[in-house]
Amino acid sequence: MEHPTDPSPRIDGPSLDPNDWQAMRQLAHTMVDDMLQFLKSVDTRPVWIPPSPTALSETNTPLPLEPTSPEQVYLTFRKNIMPFVKGNISPRHFSWVEGTGTVMGMMADMLAAGMNPNVTIGNHMAMAIDARVIEWCRQLMNMPDTTSGMLVSGGSMANITALSVARNSLYGGQIRRQGLLQTGRQLVVYCSSQTHNCVNKAVEALGIGSDYLRLIPVDEQFRIRVDLLKHQIAEDQAAGLQPFCIIGNAGTVNTGAIDPLDELLDIARAEDLWFHVDGAFGAVAKITHEFSPQLKAIEEADSLAFDLHKWFYVNYEVGCVLVRDRKTHRNAFRMEADYLTMHERGLASGPETLSNYGLELSRGFKALKVWMSFMEHGLNRYRTIVERNIAQARYLGDLVTKNAHFELMTPVSLNIVCFRYRFSVTEVDTQNELNRELLMRLHESGVATPSYTILDGKYCIRVNITNHRTQSKHLRLMLDKILELGIELDQ
Repeated sequence: MEHPTDPSPRIDGPSLDPNDWQAMRQLAHTMVDDMLQFLKSVDTRPVWIPPSPTALSETNTPLPLEPTSPEQVYLTFRKNIMPFVKGNISPRHFSWVEGTGTVMGMMADMLAAGMNPNVTIGNHMAMAIDARVIEWCRQLMNMPDTTSGMLVSGGSMANITALSVARNSLYGGQIRRQGLLQTGRQLVVYCSSQTHNCVNKAVEALGIGSDYLRLIPVDEQFRIRVDLLKHQIAEDQAAGLQPFCIIGNAGTVNTGAIDPLDELLDIARAEDLWFHVDGAFGAVAKITHEFSPQLKAIEEADSLAFDLHKWFYVNYEVGCVLVRDRKTHRNAFRMEADYLTMHERGLASGPETLSNYGLELSRGFKALKVWMSFMEHGLNRYRTIVERNIAQARYLGDLVTKNAHFELMTPVSLNIVCFRYRFSVTEVDTQNELNRELLMRLHESGVATPSYTILDGKYCIRVNITNHRTQSKHLRLMLDKILELGIELDQ
């Protein structure tokens, strides 16, 4: 077949590939070497360094219209971006619940970006690795082989995905077609007052409304009060509302508290309610010998949300949602589309599109860093480090308890320690302000970066340990600095 020649430059021209592949190869090697040294030397730098005025100024540029050399782009990154880190790769970072990442995870992200597949549809190996990682996650949590799942950006998306399945399972799937108003009864969700606020966002986004998210009070260990939960369910039923979901916490973000999951499961089964577990970080403790019995109810949950980028130390971002019944999961999201029809052969002959199990149709190759990390380290090594983090939290709690300058605010649970400095003043508000000031000074010192919370109206320094690099010396260093700053502020 002959084709006419079209000389138009709009038809043929340069791509976005490097003009000089050898120069790019050398630059890439420099990038890898720099990042490896950056990670190797992480403990020699301040945990947190705020962006400098120069860095902010030199990156505050107009949208570029013309090219900049790759070398110059990287130099700008190395000078103005890389030094000013949040700090969660540091062994002295203890804020919120944030993972540390690994070298293999970093390299896996590079490999995944180079392959650059959309892991939602098609007959390609990334789909197989994604399915294998989901199967490993199922095995980790010992859920039945009927379980399906999705890798998502994190716990927030995992929770909203699970609650979407729970909502759409009602009324034979009518809600998907007719909406919530057609059901005739207001749906109600139950969880403890310590539940992560992403659940509030989820019930609002799903049309249930935050007024119908029942935040049940907690006991002295910050676990949901089962007696009050039962009372609230009965009260809502009497008012003509429809309870439909109980959420149990496997490690609350404030204190690491684990709700009595067995009791919540029994209530859910007795009342024919969906039982979801938010295990953002705490579900990982199921791999330990100590906490596996306490978390056994996860195996019977209708759905589970947890993060791999927290206590499995995988590089950001990747979370997981597991749903006990694959058919129910699929029915919640499946849609027909001509452009997604499977074929007998060719690229379109691959597994069923993963868009039938979640909200996304475009997904990066998140599974590769999980697969490579699990392959590199193995479950037993993860178990050892998770157990070490738990032991480190108890060690820190003991140090706090034995020092008269500190006050432990709640018993240590899992990997979280909440305490404060005892200032000589007695007013609660003044104590709160002084501890708040102490924390900010601690961050500015670069020695350590714990976070904060409010427990019973008292401002607390909150130490979360989801860090494979942390050693006991880092905990002692942090306490020594807190003591020094507390003494200064108390004068």
